[in-house]
Amino acid sequence: MAAEPKGHWRGLRNAAVLLLIWEIVGRLDLVAGGALPGFSEIVIRLYEDWGDYPRHIWATVYASTLGFLIGNALGIGAGVVFAMSPTMLRLFRGVNIAVFALPPIAIAPILVLTLSGMAPRIALAALGVYFVTMTATVIGLSQADSRATDVIRAYGGSRWDALRLVRFRGALPSILAGLRVAAPNAVLGAILAEFGGGGRWGLGAYLLGSLGRGEPDRLWGIGLVATLIAGLSYAGFALLASRTLGATRAVTLNTAVPETDTGNRSLAVRIALTLGTIALPFIMWWGFIKLTGVPDLISKTPWGVVQYLFLGPTAESAQSRLLAALAETLPITFVGMAAGLLFAFLLAISSRFFPRAIEAFLPVALVTQTMPLVALTPLLVLILGRGTSLTLWVTISVTFFPAFVTLAQGLALVPRSAEDVPRAYGASRWTEMRMVTLPASLPYLFAATRLTVPRALLGVMIAEWLATGKGLGNLLNQSRGFLDYGMIWTVAAVSVLLSVIFYQLVVIVEKRVLRRLGMATAE
Repeated sequence: MAAEPKGHWRGLRNAAVLLLIWEIVGRLDLVAGGALPGFSEIVIRLYEDWGDYPRHIWATVYASTLGFLIGNALGIGAGVVFAMSPTMLRLFRGVNIAVFALPPIAIAPILVLTLSGMAPRIALAALGVYFVTMTATVIGLSQADSRATDVIRAYGGSRWDALRLVRFRGALPSILAGLRVAAPNAVLGAILAEFGGGGRWGLGAYLLGSLGRGEPDRLWGIGLVATLIAGLSYAGFALLASRTLGATRAVTLNTAVPETDTGNRSLAVRIALTLGTIALPFIMWWGFIKLTGVPDLISKTPWGVVQYLFLGPTAESAQSRLLAALAETLPITFVGMAAGLLFAFLLAISSRFFPRAIEAFLPVALVTQTMPLVALTPLLVLILGRGTSLTLWVTISVTFFPAFVTLAQGLALVPRSAEDVPRAYGASRWTEMRMVTLPASLPYLFAATRLTVPRALLGVMIAEWLATGKGLGNLLNQSRGFLDYGMIWTVAAVSVLLSVIFYQLVVIVEKRVLRRLGMATAE
């Protein structure tokens, strides 16, 4: 019997098979009358258009790199402060959740209005990486070896000595894993800002200028270049982790902002912390407006949004338009999120029963995750049209993979000893999965749900913005065209508020369910 090829050769073989299928399907025009060109046709068009690419690539890489550096500096610095001070972690909880739940498409027009030059791209790239790196840093520092820390203190070392000599070194694997996830996010943030009107040069601007020309090979080329940049950034930090730590490790991003112990604090202190947690995001919003010095006509403070939506002369019209958009966006968001979670759940279970089949599918899944959404959506429009099916596909594609990775890791971490018990009694693999493996991995199901909440809303809004002409995404696009700055700020605020509310609802349900089952929450 022939020996089974090693993992990396098997991956290359699967990729070659997928490219061959792509070439055949594209050459025979089997998808939407040529909406999916053959891979060789895309490469040829890339070669023909290559003179256009260097300045666009440079603009995107420059902005994403600066945003990556700034966002990670803030993320690591904040992570250290939060790990050392539970009070600060509790106080900034609202800010951290808002940053995580922030739909980039909603904030991109705000940044373009208030900042100039490359600043919107850099800011959105930095926002895209901050939460990932901050969370990874806090988790890594919190999981340091307490015995080594006690030795430092026994010899008269300070908390900062313990942080520098023990905790930060122990946190390095977690931080590198966070950087690996953050790198593609920086590329996506820069491209979204470019697509939202942030300058002439950049892959997002190039893609925007290429829409509507009926040239799918060019659109696919731009999308693949963007995917390659994001993928290389991910692979670069994976290689760095491998060389630094000796091996790469699959690390799940815990999207729960860690809880702090408030039991020893007085009621007055707890109330003050809660009020500060709620107020701080709005204070930072107000401070951002004042620091940028943008005229009141363009910028809206929190009170300005309230006036526009409830007290101004056009409040009734604004409310009706907003409610109509929400009625179109929210149902498809819930359906897409549920479908993405279901697909991820089935895929994670299948990975235990059919690992080789899932392994062959993963390259396609990885491409859908590293390809920036604004590059993926126009390509799906060519294939699926501009209906509800497009919105569902976009939403599923951006939600299922992180949820699958989280669920698959949860299933893999179930102790083998626990699974041996039903096997000893002759239970089938499915019975073992249903009675032991799935209940034990329940915390990871909630973690996956937290991951999908803001991504689902982001996917729906991008599809609405670029294709369907409905919902919040379209309202945001129309408001930009009409220079309705009040509605732009309102849509941004409402989309963030919705994501935070959905996130918190998942956290509440998670706590109650896991407490009832006697399991620790992820927070």
